[in-house]
Amino acid sequence: MRFRHTRSRHRLVAALATLLLPLAGLVGLASPAEAAASATATYTKVSDWGSGFEGKWTVRNTGTTTLTSWTVEWDFPSGTTAGAFWDADLTSSGTHWTARNKSWNGTLAPGASVSFGFNGSGTGSPANCLLNGASCDGSTQPGDQPPSAPGTPTASSVTNTSVTLSWTAATDDRGIRNYDVLRGGATVATVTGTTWTDTGLTAGTAYSYTVRARDTANQLGPPSGAVSVRTTGGGEDPGPGPGGDKINLGYFTEWGVYGRDFHVKNLVTSGTAAEITHINYAFGNVRNGQCVVDDTFAAYEKTYTADQSVSGTADTWDQPLRGNFNQLRQLKQRYPHIKILYSFGGWTYSGGFGQAAQNPAAFADSCRAVVEDPRWADVFDGIDIDWEYPNACGLTCDTSGPAAFRNLVSALRTEFGPDYLVTAAITGDGSTGGKIDAADYGGAAQYLDWYNVMTYDYFGAWASTGPTAPHSPLTSYNGLPTQGFTSEAAINKLRAQGVPAAKLLLGIGFYGRGWTGVTQSAPGGTATGAAPGTYEAGIEDYKVLRNSCPPTGTVAGTAYAHCGNQWWSYDTPATIAGKMNWVNQQGLGGAFSWEFSGDTTNGELVRAIGNGLN
Repeated sequence: MRFRHTRSRHRLVAALATLLLPLAGLVGLASPAEAAASATATYTKVSDWGSGFEGKWTVRNTGTTTLTSWTVEWDFPSGTTAGAFWDADLTSSGTHWTARNKSWNGTLAPGASVSFGFNGSGTGSPANCLLNGASCDGSTQPGDQPPSAPGTPTASSVTNTSVTLSWTAATDDRGIRNYDVLRGGATVATVTGTTWTDTGLTAGTAYSYTVRARDTANQLGPPSGAVSVRTTGGGEDPGPGPGGDKINLGYFTEWGVYGRDFHVKNLVTSGTAAEITHINYAFGNVRNGQCVVDDTFAAYEKTYTADQSVSGTADTWDQPLRGNFNQLRQLKQRYPHIKILYSFGGWTYSGGFGQAAQNPAAFADSCRAVVEDPRWADVFDGIDIDWEYPNACGLTCDTSGPAAFRNLVSALRTEFGPDYLVTAAITGDGSTGGKIDAADYGGAAQYLDWYNVMTYDYFGAWASTGPTAPHSPLTSYNGLPTQGFTSEAAINKLRAQGVPAAKLLLGIGFYGRGWTGVTQSAPGGTATGAAPGTYEAGIEDYKVLRNSCPPTGTVAGTAYAHCGNQWWSYDTPATIAGKMNWVNQQGLGGAFSWEFSGDTTNGELVRAIGNGLN
């Protein structure tokens, strides 16, 4: 059985492929009489022609004092070397490389940057980056430690246009020099005290604030927790829809910004943002047992023009965050009722969970480092784990044992604490001895806010000759090819394992699955293969199917369509209404959808979910 949480094989590659080291920031060395300047050094692989590549380093002064010289050091793995170089003096000792500024480009004013490059050979990437002898994460200076994080700000005296913020002081062995106040991830003030009033704000608008401390050596410490504030007056938050306390969650795919040309702003123009309660951003990767950002370009580097952005404001080259993450931040400011979770795994990226299960605490720590990265800590409200499948087979087979999934989510809850959402997308296989029986989903439920039960992709053209069957049947019917492959069977099995009904969300696919070479209109016909699809054979978006192959009947609460020699099954607003009625009757927590880009431009499927929940 295959499930839809899979990356499109037709994702376009970004024009600028980057190999980005962990964004390297550090402090320049200075005499005791002057403050050291903060700076970052970032590496990019500009091009790769197989036998060689072009590499580029960018040094940026992120501090408040002028940087008078710079030296960048790094290690290449054996077999990777640099040859011709420009705009720096480059030397090496074994695998260790050192680049020093030219006489004309060593001075950098605050905010200024300079780049240098080289042609290299080999396949390795730089490691152990140093800038002026200090570590590359911006947090340390040789012989000294940065300040601690200040306390999470509290808001008071909120008006239509202003808010007063207060926070507990950070600590440092050399003393605190001042604090940077960040709004939406960008610094808006630097103050010496622990309170500040932001003015000139817009009425009825949500803002997010964090604070960072700087010590007397000009080292910046980690950011505080984020506080969200909504100014008074103005229009009220337009959502969510009529679903009451029920969850209406949808997946936003990271790669949708390429071939599908689907962006966060589409959630606004379609009316979807006013209907939904939660977004799962898919997918972060699980590599070597740890959470990592997958496509950095789409996630936080892609530049949006004014007409493409949620706020109507164009990105600038030097703003601290761009891409999907910044657009999601803007969406939350406009629709503060929406909670966003970072989803890791999926069909393609689940192979790393087996290694993660060997050290759940280390895995959880790596996930928190990604979700709470200071550049986007205010964007995400939780984490979602999409392991396909614990102690069972998906794209690969896992043998971690029935307790591995429970241990993993227990570690996540311990790491993230009670105030973060921790959820999981899980199999909808309700058959006897199937995938639900392979893991302790009942025992794991105590650590999770809810399960996204993937009650779709039960049947499809991977069985090329059929029989034709709905890929998302709600209930059983006479002729169901495999018993237990229904939403009802999966939900009942999970409830029997002790999972509370309120922690179960029913999955709705915004797409159909189909066969070709079919002569029989009713389910159960034979086929010759997969029907053609826009991105992949055998699968097509609802927004296409509603016109190209309209429904001709329903079975097990799902629509099917026979047009020419093709046979498709998919959900419509009418069948979704029936499924939401069943969700309400069963006392489930709500529903979720895979994924937003399959819906119409006016969001009719999302709206059907919202209208059906109560």
